[in-house]
Amino acid sequence: MKFGDRIKELRESKELLQRQLAASLEIDTPMYSKIERGERRAKREQVLILADLLKADVHDLLTIWLADQVYDLVKDEEDAHNALKVAEERVTYNTEKK
Repeated sequence: MKFGDRIKELRESKELLQRQLAASLEIDTPMYSKIERGERRAKREQVLILADLLKADVHDLLTIWLADQVYDLVKDEEDAHNALKVAEERVTYNTEKK
């Protein structure tokens, strides 16, 4: 699932309007609408605010948000799969070191 789809689903389940969330994020409604449609990326700080407003698990939203960013970066790369495996090894190694 994409980040925009998830926040739209959560927003609708809470019966909130886009303009309500946009105001809380201090952006205009068209900008918020673009985030839901995947035409614009939310900032990390906005993801944290949205998790709170939508009563969603912050780690779940951050994971989806970050996955969208990674996908956008590698989607057209021939070696994307191999690069992701190398990155996964690095992340796993760094996590184990801590």
